[in-house]
Amino acid sequence: MIIDHTRLRAFANRIVAAGGSSPDEAAFVADHLVEANLRGHDSHGVGMLVAYVRDFEAGTLKANQTPEIVSDTGTISVWDARAGYGQVIAHQAVEWAIKAAKQHGVAVNGLRNAHHIGRVGTYGEVAARAGMVALHFVNVASGAPGVAPFRGREGRFLTNPVCIAIPGTSNNEPILLDFATSRVALGKVRVAHNAGKPMMEGALLDHAGQATTNPSVMYTEPRGVVLPFGEHKGSGLALVCELLAGAIVGSPSVTTSTPPERGIINGMLSIVIDPARLSTRDSMMSEIDAMIAWVKSAKPSDPDLPVLVAGEPERITRAERLAKGIEIDRETWSQLLAIAERYQIALDR
Repeated sequence: MIIDHTRLRAFANRIVAAGGSSPDEAAFVADHLVEANLRGHDSHGVGMLVAYVRDFEAGTLKANQTPEIVSDTGTISVWDARAGYGQVIAHQAVEWAIKAAKQHGVAVNGLRNAHHIGRVGTYGEVAARAGMVALHFVNVASGAPGVAPFRGREGRFLTNPVCIAIPGTSNNEPILLDFATSRVALGKVRVAHNAGKPMMEGALLDHAGQATTNPSVMYTEPRGVVLPFGEHKGSGLALVCELLAGAIVGSPSVTTSTPPERGIINGMLSIVIDPARLSTRDSMMSEIDAMIAWVKSAKPSDPDLPVLVAGEPERITRAERLAKGIEIDRETWSQLLAIAERYQIALDR
């Protein structure tokens, strides 16, 4: 299924609204999901609506939530999202941090108990567009963990992403580093499973601990696991994210006591810095441009694939998908149509 982004936004909007969200909330969540598709992160796109509907029907995703401000010192705040849509409340939390960093130079926000916050790079982009440097550490508490630690064959983490954003210059777009600490995001495994396609080698183990490219090992019992990226490095970062965004922020962590019926819960620790407090703007921008030019001057290993910096792949994919449409695999589309039929939602009105 190839579908134009405007039609997909309207369709996703109506599905979110079916869960009781206000028009503004439904539009915001739909925009976030479709933007993830546009940027090539189908794992965080409209396919997530299947889980969202499951959770709002079960009462573990609550529409139209206003966060509880647990504490606010002016530079450090802790918010409880109360199982509200993570896309909405995480954006509000980062906007608070940007405003506080502009006033004080640096700000820290701890976000607890948010439903799925979606593509974390979105929040880095918001900060970078405001001229800020941002670091985001996220944990995921969503039932049985599916990511193995280094040298392990049983799940102990979920995908626990990291995002670091650096503002752009007059010559270059912002640097946006956004990645899961697993070899691949679990959502990408779901996309491959639904599409009947193999995963890359080195990403999965089956339940017996044997390497496999079959994504179905994550959807049959006994389950397999996704491996961390970079062996001990990804595993170490996954643990750090779990502690920073879980234990230290005060949000639930993945342990043997995590109930699967709780739905998706994210914690996020955001650190926003005004770089103008560290160096002059002109020298900073000059050095950023020089460093990007230096990196991109490297000869490519494949002449048909130029050297890219963080954030460029998403911008390239977005331009292509805006022009050609977004591809949705047959199984995901079937699941979305089943939801639409249940709620009497039309694709087009």
